[in-house]
Amino acid sequence: MKVSRQCAEAAAKANTVLGMVRRNFGNLDKEGFLIIYKGFIRSHMEYAIQAWSPYFKKDIDHLEKIQRRATKLVHGYRKLTYEKRLCRLGLTTLQQRRLRGDLIETYKIVTGKERIETKNFFTFHAGKYNTRGQCYKLETKRSRLELRRNFFSQRVVAP
Repeated sequence: MKVSRQCAEAAAKANTVLGMVRRNFGNLDKEGFLIIYKGFIRSHMEYAIQAWSPYFKKDIDHLEKIQRRATKLVHGYRKLTYEKRLCRLGLTTLQQRRLRGDLIETYKIVTGKERIETKNFFTFHAGKYNTRGQCYKLETKRSRLELRRNFFSQRVVAP
């Protein structure tokens, strides 16, 4: 399965739901929008995001465009810039949410809070120097293919 195809399918579903919300709700207030957006629209764009996180600029922009359109539904926010709309709504860009999700998932795997073998994803730094006394320094595996560089275990550890 290709990431671009998965991204396009997720964007199409989110776009369909966004259109339905736009047709049925004329002017949304901030609280109503946040409930609808987080529950019905954003969930389509973030389903299994650690597995297929988009890394091409066109895919990232494709998903971000939907969030841009969605934030314009709030009454009085249409003429604001995208960054101001996000700030007033208390939202972040989808790129930042993906990064945060990756870091949280990495923490859960490394500390044993998930029932997943850590060695299946990560290798720890063997030397005891340059780790400042902590044992959770992860090593980057060498990868030849661009696709492999963007897998979860590589993407999170990359410098």
